[in-house]
Amino acid sequence: MDFKLNLHTESIEHVYPAVPVVIEPGTTIRQTLRMMRDKCVGSVLICRDKHLLGIFTERDALKLLAAGDSLEGRVEEVMSRNPTTLRADDVVGTAIRKMSFGGFRRVPVIDSAGRVVGLIRASQIIHYLVEYFPKTVYTLPPQPHAMTHEREGA
Repeated sequence: MDFKLNLHTESIEHVYPAVPVVIEPGTTIRQTLRMMRDKCVGSVLICRDKHLLGIFTERDALKLLAAGDSLEGRVEEVMSRNPTTLRADDVVGTAIRKMSFGGFRRVPVIDSAGRVVGLIRASQIIHYLVEYFPKTVYTLPPQPHAMTHEREGA
């Protein structure tokens, strides 16, 4: 089967969406950061009754810390509202396109009722792609386009 065809026919379940860390909107920013640290995740989804309200990522945390903002506020005040999502039946090509054009490293996956069912990370997409090209990827030099700084030869 052609690789391009797979991107447009295989659903994102072939990428094995991760189980997201979900919190309530009233959770404090400090509690959220602790949870992210304890669970070793780069984002949390803010949901009410399994319906997605927003996402809070490590990028959001860095912005808050750099600005010196208080960590006692509620995460719903600083989350990214109405994040881009994927449907459970979307294909891998759709996930790549949304992540690439939006500059996202994580995209929530929702079902037809709008409930959160997973989270796709860029690293999962890369692992999916490596499955198709293992020989090419694993034999690349550490710096594929390295250039010499001095002239070679005589």
